[in-house]
Amino acid sequence: MSVTIQFCGAAHTVTGSCYLFTTTRARFLIDCGLFQGQKTLKALNYGDFPFRPSDLDVVLLTHAHIDHSGLLPKLVKEHFAGRIVATRGTIDLCSYMLPDAGGIHEMEVVTLNRRNLARGRPAISPIYTKSDAVSSLASFQPVEYETWFDAAPGVRARYWNAGHLLGSASIELEISDEAKSGSPLRILMSGDIGPDVKLLQPPPHAPAEFDYVISESTYGNVDRPPTSNVLRRQRLAKEISDAAAANGALIIPSFAVERTQELLVDIIDLMEREQVPAGLVFLDSPLAIRATEVFRQHASELDGGVDISQILQSSHLRFSETSDESKAIEKLSGFHIIISASGMCDAGRIRHHLKNWLWRRNATVLLVGFQAQGTLGRFLWDGAKAVRIQGEEVHVAARIRSMDDYSGHADGPELEQWISDRRPIRRGLFLVHGEDDALTGLQQRLGRNAFPEARIHVPVLDEVYELMGPVPKSIDSTRRRRLTPDAVVKLDWHNDMSKLILDINEKIDDAADDRARGVIIRRLRRALDDEA
Repeated sequence: MSVTIQFCGAAHTVTGSCYLFTTTRARFLIDCGLFQGQKTLKALNYGDFPFRPSDLDVVLLTHAHIDHSGLLPKLVKEHFAGRIVATRGTIDLCSYMLPDAGGIHEMEVVTLNRRNLARGRPAISPIYTKSDAVSSLASFQPVEYETWFDAAPGVRARYWNAGHLLGSASIELEISDEAKSGSPLRILMSGDIGPDVKLLQPPPHAPAEFDYVISESTYGNVDRPPTSNVLRRQRLAKEISDAAAANGALIIPSFAVERTQELLVDIIDLMEREQVPAGLVFLDSPLAIRATEVFRQHASELDGGVDISQILQSSHLRFSETSDESKAIEKLSGFHIIISASGMCDAGRIRHHLKNWLWRRNATVLLVGFQAQGTLGRFLWDGAKAVRIQGEEVHVAARIRSMDDYSGHADGPELEQWISDRRPIRRGLFLVHGEDDALTGLQQRLGRNAFPEARIHVPVLDEVYELMGPVPKSIDSTRRRRLTPDAVVKLDWHNDMSKLILDINEKIDDAADDRARGVIIRRLRRALDDEA
């Protein structure tokens, strides 16, 4: 029997999660996520899949986040006819998140085609439409936690709560050879693993004794300081109080699902208890508003017995559904809080709010989640003095703050413990869903304490491994990859060009007089002419 895995995404990056399993009897995916971040990665969303969707038997989905689910409508559009299996919480969230993503693709393409027309470039089509996303929902089939089911010929699966998000799961696989007796090949796909302390979710849980474990590593090189519900709220209270003292907006870019709901619970509770200055809290994200309703419907499944209904009725909270309501927020002055998507400032209404407030010294931007390389959030995190938003340069004068207490991902020690608890892992451990520093940090951490480094594998994009030998074997030497490994991990030319434009503008602004500015421009012109 042959069993291979192809790493079609989340390899040396945190986006595009997608893993193709091929056996002698079946072909199936774990996740089918959207690539985010730099434009080189985003371009993969528009290209062909590295497999034929019509050949797949089933998709097993770990959770609803778009970097794991966001290409499912495209998969169905391109003739995948099987089931998409997920927990009920994941299906309920996807019923809003995927149509929302389709609408975003349509709007982005309208804007892009307007630019392409002006530049004489051909028009492009959206990855999929809102209608495509709605149609794909008919393929979803619910599954309960900790219950075996037949996923495909020779493959059975079982979902375990990963503690990352409402409905999130690690997926246990057993792959058998019909022609041979003996033990099945046992594999565990981690999905995204939640931290030990999380407001709405229990700690992650899964069994032990596998041939292979494929583990995320998003924060593999990070040791967070100890936290608790009390400490988290104390840290948030300080950020709110400091922002109120500055008498400006507190802008929180937040993932619409889970992160936003956790923030609402804590912010409203702090205000109701008069532990922070009172102010209006705007939830400016139609998707986040709908996701909050899903959380209310699943309240009995949430850890800690949080009363979402009471939070939604707070006099401090305002919902911004329409674009006109969102634009009206920009007219406000003084202290108020805006929670808006996306969490990495890569799309959506948050970019309008940042454009309106980043240049003001009395504004505060609070980053509360992972910021992938090449995103606007990452540039702010790294201390950029100016950024480009919607083609315009914006000076950064606002206070840029960060809190990791709301992360949905386990840190390095927690990942090490989670992996250790899965032992014995007989044949190999694959590290995915992490950038280079995180992958290296987790690999070294495990090699020191829990797992021989020689049995840890860090695949590159589109690499294929045969899993049936005593150790996994890469069989990818002649396979054509969509991107080189360097193109995945390094900032692309789009990012370099944006930074160059910002640097040129800064040099010209800082020049002593018009003559000095003319010298700079002539030198740049000569460099361009020499290159030509």
